[in-house]
Amino acid sequence: MIKIGTLKKPYGVQGWLWVFSDTEDREAIFAMQPWVIRTALGQRTLTVKNWHAQGKGYVVQLHEIPDRNVAETYYGVTLWATKTDLAPLGEDEHYWADLIGLTVISQPDGVKLGQIKDLFETGAHDVMVVKPTPDSVDSEERLIPWHKQTVLTVDLAAKTVTVDWAQDY
Repeated sequence: MIKIGTLKKPYGVQGWLWVFSDTEDREAIFAMQPWVIRTALGQRTLTVKNWHAQGKGYVVQLHEIPDRNVAETYYGVTLWATKTDLAPLGEDEHYWADLIGLTVISQPDGVKLGQIKDLFETGAHDVMVVKPTPDSVDSEERLIPWHKQTVLTVDLAAKTVTVDWAQDY
């Protein structure tokens, strides 16, 4: 399962909700059906009945949410999709969820810098948050840009990312 978005506050009285999309193409979230949510009772699926752009965001009407009262209980719910429902990746593209936990190895030094804890966007490029591990070269947390000049190889089978990033940067 990969996180694709979050339901926000209700919109109107007919059960519509604001939705925040974590997908690169914000509208792509609506093609990823069904949405899965995790509750105390297990997983549930949600299906989009209708959606449209509203100002700078999107609002969605779901078959499972009949009115505003029910919609209020969904505020902050995380939306998930299975990998098979996601758009195919291009060459040298990776889902962030697949990168979390990979070991980062420095090319110039050949040492372990840590594991990818998180990724975030800056506008110019994405950034990896690399946390130290017991077998890291030191105990420093690093922010390493995800850029073609910095990220040399990604080996999902070996669970490693090789970067052109010295330990003293």
